[in-house]
Amino acid sequence: MHFIERDSEGRIVRVEPAPFPESTEQSHETTAEIDEWLKVNTLRAATLQQLQQSDLEMVRVLEDLIEVLMSKGVISITDLPPAAQNKLLSRAKARQTLGGLEDLIGEEEDRLI
Repeated sequence: MHFIERDSEGRIVRVEPAPFPESTEQSHETTAEIDEWLKVNTLRAATLQQLQQSDLEMVRVLEDLIEVLMSKGVISITDLPPAAQNKLLSRAKARQTLGGLEDLIGEEEDRLI
């Protein structure tokens, strides 16, 4: 059973296996339209997950870049806005707190911060 919500133009915007308040119709069968929506939605979810993972990885790249620039005297931490300073210092303290535990976590990258 599929519970379906459509927009004002009749396009599927949501399909769920259980009832939800915004559902406007039900289908016992998986139609070609439902199947296509499910495929697109699955691809969209996978792409979003990939971008989220990439965002997490980019945070570390940016931290390392900032550390390199600071170590070369190109910038100082005080050149950054206070909110950025606080976030960088907080993350550096958190990693320092982990100390020797980082090896147990399994991170194999070189650490610059």
